[in-house]
Amino acid sequence: MKKMTAKELENKLMNNERLNMIDVREVEEVAEGKIPGALHIPLGLLEFRMHELDKNKEYIMICRSGGRSSRAAQFLESNGFGVINMTGGMLDWEGKTE
Repeated sequence: MKKMTAKELENKLMNNERLNMIDVREVEEVAEGKIPGALHIPLGLLEFRMHELDKNKEYIMICRSGGRSSRAAQFLESNGFGVINMTGGMLDWEGKTE
């Protein structure tokens, strides 16, 4: 599984790279702030909403600390998606939130 740190993701966003990010945290966690542009799909709903995703795109998975996003990345990878796990999750995120 590919991995990326929160700082690497922040640098890519600052360079205006077009990225596909999925935040798999729960609603109340996302309400405290998420990375601008990230799509919110709680981990428990990922299986039911993966039809919304494009297998021709690569997705960066985000959660609180990196554990749930790792599980989400493994699940999507096993279903033919290209994914990167953001290690450290939002606990390591120092960039902007919305």
